[in-house]
Amino acid sequence: MGLTWKERAFTALLGAAAVSGLTTLILFLVEATNVLLPADTKFGIVFDAGSSHTSLFVYQWLANKENDTGVVSQALACQAKGPGISSYASDPAQAGESLQGCLEEALALIPKAKHQQTPMFLGATAGMRLLSQKNSSQAEDVFAAVSRVLSQSPADFWGAELLAGQDEGALGWVTINYVLGLLVKYSFSGEWIRPLEGTLVGALDMGGASTQITFVPGGPILDTTTQVTFCLYGTEHSVYTHSYLCFGRDQMLNRLLAGLVQSSPGLLVRHPCYHSGYRGTLALAPLYGSPCVQAAAPRDLGRNLTVEGTGNPGACVAAIRGLFNFSSCEGRGDCAFDRVYQPPVRGQFYAFSNFYHTFHFLNLTSRPPLATANATVWEFCQRPWKLVEASSPGQDHRLRDYCASGLYILTLLLEGYGFSQETWGGIEFRKQAGGTDIGWTLGYMLNLTSLIPAEAPAQWRAQSYGVWVAGVVFLVLTLVAILGATAVQLWLRD
Repeated sequence: MGLTWKERAFTALLGAAAVSGLTTLILFLVEATNVLLPADTKFGIVFDAGSSHTSLFVYQWLANKENDTGVVSQALACQAKGPGISSYASDPAQAGESLQGCLEEALALIPKAKHQQTPMFLGATAGMRLLSQKNSSQAEDVFAAVSRVLSQSPADFWGAELLAGQDEGALGWVTINYVLGLLVKYSFSGEWIRPLEGTLVGALDMGGASTQITFVPGGPILDTTTQVTFCLYGTEHSVYTHSYLCFGRDQMLNRLLAGLVQSSPGLLVRHPCYHSGYRGTLALAPLYGSPCVQAAAPRDLGRNLTVEGTGNPGACVAAIRGLFNFSSCEGRGDCAFDRVYQPPVRGQFYAFSNFYHTFHFLNLTSRPPLATANATVWEFCQRPWKLVEASSPGQDHRLRDYCASGLYILTLLLEGYGFSQETWGGIEFRKQAGGTDIGWTLGYMLNLTSLIPAEAPAQWRAQSYGVWVAGVVFLVLTLVAILGATAVQLWLRD
């Protein structure tokens, strides 16, 4: 006796479910391919402990690298409250406490699962260099206090160290060339490329206690003590760099004032770099507390000094020139000042930190001709103090010093480093480039990523979109066939 139509329907639906289910299994398993998941993100924390303040930066990069160097971006910038850590020499514990706020902000940004894998480093610059010269035990106490606080955090603390001036200059050069895309950049064709060597720019940095110049010269570097070599993104770079301790903005102002005190008969100093009509008092003792000030201290250090401004830019320049030893380089084409070897400047330069802050205040960051820049600074120096105060409210503690700083920068760049009217146009005064702060910290992090092993991208099994859609369709057909067969079977029982 033959099967009824209900039994035939049940058999057909059961067979269809089996075929559709088998097809679904084949599509999901046999046609699956290996795909690369996005690389894991790594983080790093760097403290820049400068002479006047401390800044924290958080950087991030993908675990797979380009020619052994991470492609790094800035994720956070935070300025710690209070002065630089060298200012806490008499109370070292406060140096560590001053970093807590920014550290908490950084750890809140970085996922907790990555805290223990996040390298953290503190580099101290010229302020701590001076403290180490003045009182090495105090400097050691400050570093110990800072290390205690940072080592208690969940991040991987790599140490707190004194950064050499040469490293500060060279790493700043790495930073500016990296953010400008001159070391490596992503092409439209989807490949990482390295621009030509001749496109690299020089770096001009000025902190509170030191200033640095770094660039690729046109010929060999004859003094190897001024040469630093990097290997980044598979390419080797050799740069000239020199750091001038005591030639930073704040130490220059102290040295300038100490020189004027020495040439004044009493405790009244007529300051040519301060605006006419300015009058102020300050304590004498702190002025002679820095190793940079080598002038003989007056006997009555406990008394206050009265300073009056005369607003004379010509006399101000003469006093500033007294801070340099230009005569030691006379007749030499490869010398800057104070007998320091320097090849002739070459190419484009980026000037940042106090170079930028001073020229930004003076509205000189739009690359005006040298004559315009010079005339602007001189005109500002000759303004009466009341006019200057009225036009710039809220900037009292720095306001009196912009004239001296502007003339000092012009003297340093032109007479010191050897820029001319022709090469002046190649200097750009910037605080940031590509949304990233310019300084040594990013260069340090780029160099650090070459020491951290790269990770291979994770693999996963996945289907193409078309295969995935077909698999879903057959899965639905399988379920429909099974449900149909179940219904028919129940009908047969009835």
